[in-house]
Amino acid sequence: MGTNSFLKVLPEMVTFMRVAELGSFSAAADLLGITPSAASRQVKRLEQEIGVQLLQRTTRQLRLTEPGVEAFARCRELVAAAQGAMDIGAQFARAPAGRVRLSAPKAFARHVLHPHLLDFLRQYPAVDVQLIVADRDIDPIREGVDLVVRLTTAPPEGLVARRLMAAEHILCATPAYLARHAAITHPHDLRAHSCLSLGEHERDNHWRFRKEGEDDAKVEIEVAVDGRYVCNHSEMRLGGALADLGVACVPTFTAREALDDGRVMRVLSDWTLQGNYQGQAWLLYPPNRYLPPKCRVLVEHLLSAVPSP
Repeated sequence: MGTNSFLKVLPEMVTFMRVAELGSFSAAADLLGITPSAASRQVKRLEQEIGVQLLQRTTRQLRLTEPGVEAFARCRELVAAAQGAMDIGAQFARAPAGRVRLSAPKAFARHVLHPHLLDFLRQYPAVDVQLIVADRDIDPIREGVDLVVRLTTAPPEGLVARRLMAAEHILCATPAYLARHAAITHPHDLRAHSCLSLGEHERDNHWRFRKEGEDDAKVEIEVAVDGRYVCNHSEMRLGGALADLGVACVPTFTAREALDDGRVMRVLSDWTLQGNYQGQAWLLYPPNRYLPPKCRVLVEHLLSAVPSP
């Protein structure tokens, strides 16, 4: 494609992006104020100009091809840049306004984000927030979400990643449970206790511990545990611990209130619990130079408000 030849398919790029977002020529046509057949012709012209198939069409659904996924991301960047250019006046002349779509895992959304979002909404009355609570990985580009929180050791490439806080897992149990059972002073002591684990993967009941030893040597231990309640939701595991069912493995942010008011006590606090669910909480968004003011102020609010030990 020539240096300036892309100019003649800019409308086609917008149409393709809307079709890919909505998964329907009809829905995209309604949004753009054209007919479905016109939308289909525009996407076909774009495919001819690029020289690859972007969409797989069936009687039931539309699916992006591998080149289509890449083209969709580029078209979104293009439209976002154009929108950013149109919004320049608003950035300087008006306060942030509009709706921000933010996705986060359930427990993190409830225990960490929710109070700060309420503060944010009070501070910015012209900005609305749609909080999408989901324990799966949301693709902000494919799913049209402005900001995504993800708990991981390594944020994905292709997105801007801002660190919010550490996502540490700990062990806890009620004082009543601990008083009725044998003392837990070493990870091996857990073999004699009911331990509440995730159960998502085969080795989720193999808890790995690390401790700094003498001369900075690391002591690492793995213990196979068992318990009466296995659940892949941290708040429910905490609920099991609060019901005196045993020692629960939960994120610190899930257990914080129960720890602070003494309903549960931390177990083996001098050991670090290792696992696949450790890491950092990252705030992710597409690498867009023209981040809308409504998103920018929410990002800055969360970065300053969320505790980062």
